[in-house]
Amino acid sequence: MLHHQITVPDDVPMVALLGRRDEVLRAIEAGFSDVDIHVRGNVVTFAGPAGDVALAERLVDELAQVARSGEALTADAVGRAIRMLTAPTAERPADVLTFDILSARGRTIRPKTLGQKAYVDAIEANTITFGVGPAGTGKTYLAMAKAVHALQSKRVNRIVLTRPAVEAGERLGYLPGTLNEKIDPYLRPLYDALHDMLEPESIPKLMAAGTIEVAPLAYMRGRTLNDAFIILDEAQNTSPEQMKMFLTRLGFNSKVVVTGDVTQVDLPSGTSSGLRVVEEILVGIEDVAFCRLTSADVVRHRLVSEIIDAYERWDAGPTGNRAERRAAQRRGGRS
Repeated sequence: MLHHQITVPDDVPMVALLGRRDEVLRAIEAGFSDVDIHVRGNVVTFAGPAGDVALAERLVDELAQVARSGEALTADAVGRAIRMLTAPTAERPADVLTFDILSARGRTIRPKTLGQKAYVDAIEANTITFGVGPAGTGKTYLAMAKAVHALQSKRVNRIVLTRPAVEAGERLGYLPGTLNEKIDPYLRPLYDALHDMLEPESIPKLMAAGTIEVAPLAYMRGRTLNDAFIILDEAQNTSPEQMKMFLTRLGFNSKVVVTGDVTQVDLPSGTSSGLRVVEEILVGIEDVAFCRLTSADVVRHRLVSEIIDAYERWDAGPTGNRAERRAAQRRGGRS
């Protein structure tokens, strides 16, 4: 049993470090159940197995640096920091959690996991980056933040945001209304992200000037996009031919980010997903990066991560069981 004390520097607000109603402190204790942790003033005392005490001390030191930066700490942030400390990586939690991507509308957008930080770094370092992973991992949101930052720093002249026009089995041509009325709801998630990062009144002006363009993937055919930051969202719903068409729109001084979730393909039966095959096609090409985000990178409600893991376990189960359950579902039975 090891007893050890550390003194938190005076420039670190203890209220920020411990959290509201000691929420952060309780999360630290939950993460190290074999360590007794006591706080008196700015002195933190640890008692427990030597290895656990050392790791808990490192965690408090990292969280203190985050608190010093002004970033709000939460119980979720504690869990992510613990996973970073126990992962085989040289990245420090404080460096990840205080890494600024974009400051906009009174808030700063930062990565929250190791996977997100690697994704953002890949976007910075490569001309074409693929972000593949489940819902809630920040694939599109972080790409949008990088795009807005590139525009504001004048590294590109425009942002082009696009999605394939297939969603949950519905084709836009069969939806009621004018073309704009059909397209706007479909592209709404991209608009929502823009509104988080830019002043709302500036967005119509930027779109009218062509500085920001939001359009279905079909509108990209026959174009060459120079000096642009181009994002293809929901790329699992592209065919291999559409993926080729999109990637060959790349012009000079442009950057491309392709995002998607290969577990949620809405293409007609028998149509291959362009996102599933593109890595095999582009293998060995420099300046192209593939980043895989997982349930560990989900930054929504904790249940989202658990739901994703549950589906992955189900998909990895006996093939016969899956086939039988799906057949039962088609017959209207219960699995």
